[in-house]
Amino acid sequence: QVQLVESGGGLVQPGGSLRLSCAASGFTFSDYGMNWYRQAPGKERELVAHITYSSNTNYADSVKGRFTISRDNAKNTVYLQMNSLKPEDTAVYYCNVRLSSLRVFWGQGTQVTVSS
Repeated sequence: QVQLVESGGGLVQPGGSLRLSCAASGFTFSDYGMNWYRQAPGKERELVAHITYSSNTNYADSVKGRFTISRDNAKNTVYLQMNSLKPEDTAVYYCNVRLSSLRVFWGQGTQVTVSS
């Protein structure tokens, strides 16, 4: 079955960096685009970054220039490098893949807290 397992979250001071990882299994990873979403308390889940199967990327305006999404097809893993973190980046971050309109999968999420 499809599994997405995030790791790498934690507490970081403003201006700091974190790298999130999402290990995928149960599908042909190299054939699909991957997404990172986040959800802050009291807010809707929002798309943060997307990477296509061929490694084209796009980002939410709020993270452009600070976050970088990448993938390693040999390791079936997608990453989110987060630099210059701000308190408003505090959220649970989720890995996501859409295999079809009816087959959409989420990881369990990893908490990122940006605070001094």
